[in-house]
Amino acid sequence: MYAILDIETTGGKYNEEGITEIAIHKFDGHQVVDQFISLVNPEKEIQPFVVKLTGINNKMLRTAPKFHEVAKRIVEITQDAVLVAHNAQFDYRILRTEFRRLGYNFERKTLCTVDLSKQLIPEAESHSLGKLVRSLGIAVSDRHRANGDALATLKLFKVLLTKDSDKTIIKNVIRKETHGELSDRQLDIVESIPSEVGVYYMHDKEGEIIFLGKSSDMKKRVNQHFTKSGSKGRQLQKATKKVTYEKTGSELVALLKENEELVRNRPKFNQKSPLQNFSHGVCTHTDENGYQILKAKNLKDKNGSFATFNSMMAAENFIRKLTKEFRLCDKLNGISAAKKNCSNYDSGECDGACIRKESIEHYNQKVSEAVSKYSLCDKNMVIVDKGRDIGEHSAILIKNGHFKGLGYYDLNHQINNIHILESIIVPMTGNDASEHIIETYLRKRKVSKILHLST
Repeated sequence: MYAILDIETTGGKYNEEGITEIAIHKFDGHQVVDQFISLVNPEKEIQPFVVKLTGINNKMLRTAPKFHEVAKRIVEITQDAVLVAHNAQFDYRILRTEFRRLGYNFERKTLCTVDLSKQLIPEAESHSLGKLVRSLGIAVSDRHRANGDALATLKLFKVLLTKDSDKTIIKNVIRKETHGELSDRQLDIVESIPSEVGVYYMHDKEGEIIFLGKSSDMKKRVNQHFTKSGSKGRQLQKATKKVTYEKTGSELVALLKENEELVRNRPKFNQKSPLQNFSHGVCTHTDENGYQILKAKNLKDKNGSFATFNSMMAAENFIRKLTKEFRLCDKLNGISAAKKNCSNYDSGECDGACIRKESIEHYNQKVSEAVSKYSLCDKNMVIVDKGRDIGEHSAILIKNGHFKGLGYYDLNHQINNIHILESIIVPMTGNDASEHIIETYLRKRKVSKILHLST
């Protein structure tokens, strides 16, 4: 017996969504023998993008039954049945979360039509529900409403059952080992972790850290660890007895803490950290005429590079960006192979260093400005970003181009006075890896502000 299921939700933070509509068709492998379709009052606001997608709005749900009023019917119709859904882990998680709020442990085996279709219809261009049923010629109406999607999933499931001629794939896809299901202890752990940016630590029974990581949504990431398949994933799940965490507010702070603490703790389930987290760099080099040129190279260490990257392509693209931003020369920077002047000189985007019309001093000054903008080299500054709570800020201290540590403050005078600033900073190891993290983050993301310190 199968219970073909689809759920619509309010959207919002992970594990904080509410159900707005549910449709369940009980299917015996030949025909539908029972069904339950209902709007549900989630007792919370629906996200605007969800209203636009589904057409379900807050007004429609005011008189709808609340989840506790339909819970018994859901238990009855799914009893002794395998839950079947397109992306079953999502629908099953939402149901288990709602039942848990009522103090009831809802457990069912699940079957995912995404997994099945990937195995039985591997040639499909897409395995999303809409595109898949369209490619199979299945008529569908009321997309993104629970009953419309449940009926589409039912029709798709019938096709898949037909294609599974030897019946082995269905047996294998059913989650025999409760893949995607959390024990009560694990659910308690996940429930205690906020959906915020930070660093989380997984501990064994002795309290030792056996895995640590950073995430912009710690609750979601820890939940993923507990539902991951594979032998290593199961070993970590079995060994984890407790998870602690530190909110950081800033993703940059989380990256730096993760980098520092992986080296200090060396958790056994983390991959061994490489000596450096970059492979290529961009440096300056003086040509035979005295012009400073930009060059990308492979790196064993930072070795004079003012910017570091994870690939040669990224380094070369950065050179192109600087060349355009600072009106540097395509030919000098190896972008153009022109024999005389580069094409940018004809278009007015190059000042003529390629044919020595721009003075060496003027050109090299532009290169220095480019290096200064995108490098920590010799800088004394504080990178200010979000804190852990309202009114708090994070502070990352750079002295003489080197990362010194980080801390939090809530009053401006704490960072305007260097002695107070240094007292609130937690010292951390400044090395090529931490500086690569900072420079890469500043190239791609915005922080609240950067304060330059007088020496």
